[in-house]
Amino acid sequence: MTTQVTITGTGTPLVTADRAGAGVLVRYFAGDATVAEFDDRPGSAGATSGAAEGIHLQFDAGRSTVPRLCAAGSSPSALDALFLTHYHSDHLVGLQDVVLSHWTMDVFDQAGLLPIYAPNGSTTRFCERMLDLWDHDLEVRALHNRREPRPKTEIRGFDTPDTPTEVWSQGNVKVLAGPVRHEPIVGAVGYRIETPDGVVAISGDTLVCDEVAALADGADVMVYEAMRMDVIAQRPPDKQYIMHYHADTRLIGKQMAELDVPTLMLTHLIPAPATEADKQLFVDEVREGGYQGQILVCDDLETVVLR
Repeated sequence: MTTQVTITGTGTPLVTADRAGAGVLVRYFAGDATVAEFDDRPGSAGATSGAAEGIHLQFDAGRSTVPRLCAAGSSPSALDALFLTHYHSDHLVGLQDVVLSHWTMDVFDQAGLLPIYAPNGSTTRFCERMLDLWDHDLEVRALHNRREPRPKTEIRGFDTPDTPTEVWSQGNVKVLAGPVRHEPIVGAVGYRIETPDGVVAISGDTLVCDEVAALADGADVMVYEAMRMDVIAQRPPDKQYIMHYHADTRLIGKQMAELDVPTLMLTHLIPAPATEADKQLFVDEVREGGYQGQILVCDDLETVVLR
């Protein structure tokens, strides 16, 4: 049995050439399923081989999610479910591409139903309307291909729970959603994925808070957004508002040390590191908080394997 955690996008709303928008792919392989082989050295990225067997779960879909999925050895047609954390464009702008690609790839890949899980409210409303601009394109293609004009998706909204609560399961793999603190966004969630190999927690966008601790309790891998607050504090006052709802590196270190999570994957990096020295500054600040586990300041396609 093997569980793989791959960061499909480490970016933010600010565009960079090498960082796709926010996203995490979690895959579980059991029995004789083909497992994508990754170079597991720290800093490695990308699959050398792989197939669509196993369970494929995508969390958020920022810009360029589809090509990152394919580079990781997955694809829209391989996804068993897609989960959204909140209604911010950098986490959703690639969702239409995932859904439309799932529909067009179905001609060749026999894609099944793609359920989309999201907190009720603004996020589910976006999902319900996201294909309105494409209705004519879908109709024309469907008439030509003699098939249904709507993608095989199903929006499955849930009320934001007070504590981590199961929202999806298949066999011995389950996904729990729990609240996080990303005000003024209402209803933002993070996720906890439990497989026979261990537990993966995904913060979404949030302050460091007790709610994240509940998601990460007993986790083997924590995927955490990270901001270097000292850098942002040097910006003009009208540019500092993002400090109000993102996770401070030192506080991440303190929380992860208290929870004793073995592996920490930092993503949604603010400011985006351009060099290895920049990455080391993230590591140093997390260490100042007291965390002594493995820290990965992730590039796109960074992968951790649980066995």
